[in-house]
Amino acid sequence: MFEQAASRATESALDGAPWHKSTYSGTNNGCIEHVALPSGRHAVRDTKDRTPGTQTFAPTPWQAFVTAVRDGSL
Repeated sequence: MFEQAASRATESALDGAPWHKSTYSGTNNGCIEHVALPSGRHAVRDTKDRTPGTQTFAPTPWQAFVTAVRDGSL
């Protein structure tokens, strides 16, 4: 379900976006960053290696993902 909702965004399209590092990030640099886009989509990228690009998600699949992480079902 999550893979079907994802699309790649170019790094330049998201320059200047107010990225936030995950509060679940550990001390081993295993971090991700998230930004809520004006379009309602959500973008995620790897903090330490941005070369693979950014994944963007529509609001409904993003909320399903966040809910699954919070309730421990994922």
